[in-house]
Amino acid sequence: MKAARFYKANEPLKLEDIPQPKPGPGEALVAVHAAGLCGTDLHIALEGTIPTAYQPITLGHEAAGVVAEIGAGVTDWKVGERVVVFPNIACGECYACVSGREALCLKSRILGVQADGAFAESLIVPARMLVRLPETIPFEIGAILTDAVSTAYHAVVCRGSVQRGEAIVVIGCGGVGHHGVMWAKQRGAAPVIAVDVSEGALRQAQEAGADYTLNPVNADAPKAVRALTDGAGADCAFEFVGRAETVTTALKCLKRGGRAIVVGVGQERVTLPPLQAFVGSELALIGSLGFHRADLEKIIDMAAAGEINVSGSVTETTPLEEINAALRRMAERKGEAVRTVLRIEN
Repeated sequence: MKAARFYKANEPLKLEDIPQPKPGPGEALVAVHAAGLCGTDLHIALEGTIPTAYQPITLGHEAAGVVAEIGAGVTDWKVGERVVVFPNIACGECYACVSGREALCLKSRILGVQADGAFAESLIVPARMLVRLPETIPFEIGAILTDAVSTAYHAVVCRGSVQRGEAIVVIGCGGVGHHGVMWAKQRGAAPVIAVDVSEGALRQAQEAGADYTLNPVNADAPKAVRALTDGAGADCAFEFVGRAETVTTALKCLKRGGRAIVVGVGQERVTLPPLQAFVGSELALIGSLGFHRADLEKIIDMAAAGEINVSGSVTETTPLEEINAALRRMAERKGEAVRTVLRIEN
């Protein structure tokens, strides 16, 4: 089967023919039809800031396709069923898994980071990682539901607990932050203020429902947020970048009693404000890691029922063979892409 293999950062992925795996007990082989490109793939392939468990490895963690083969003991799935893949291979036994918080599994392996991923014609996973995809949802949309949409949902709904009428700031409006804007509007937040250095990303954030957009190159974001909220500041600020500077910006945007939700992942160390200000204003700094299987199931149900529409989020589709060019376009932030999805022929 064809697979895009990662060997070393800053080198092109190699499109190779590798043996197609056979599912063992409890596993399923998925014929991949669509796979989303994520910032994580960019950090691995071009920046080298996220290490993989081994090399070469097949990248990619946003997958949709059909069940091609099942292993012994798998009774819940049949060959030919349409599926998406929950990208966190969780153990199913630790306290996190038992409580339904698979993203916090003590033994988790992320597709495309600690296990071979979705940039291939076939993908093998434990069958318990599969989630049914209704016929009404295209594979391209199904793929981005498995991270870009779900990670934002988990941050806004589960960790941020955004309520109707709250003032919200979204810092970083790329593939995941874009959907942070969408979910904040879906929850009835007002105003929703989008912050990004890319004018293209800000235009896309407006399409997703942002009431105001701010470019920190041209404006002091915390000061502008206060001006837009009658001097109070935001109830909740979401950081989708993964840098110390933008976490600090998120905290500065908050009103007294506000909360900052950090979704971006990076290596920089974050410094809290002086404790007199942090504690005295009763601020909250909350991490949000990925999402749980129940989040993904809920989102698929909402998409199937027409309660959300992310059809405009897939702004580019490209063949697997052109993955390196697509990654370069992502790195250069050319155009106004929200999510690029690989089309994989099967």
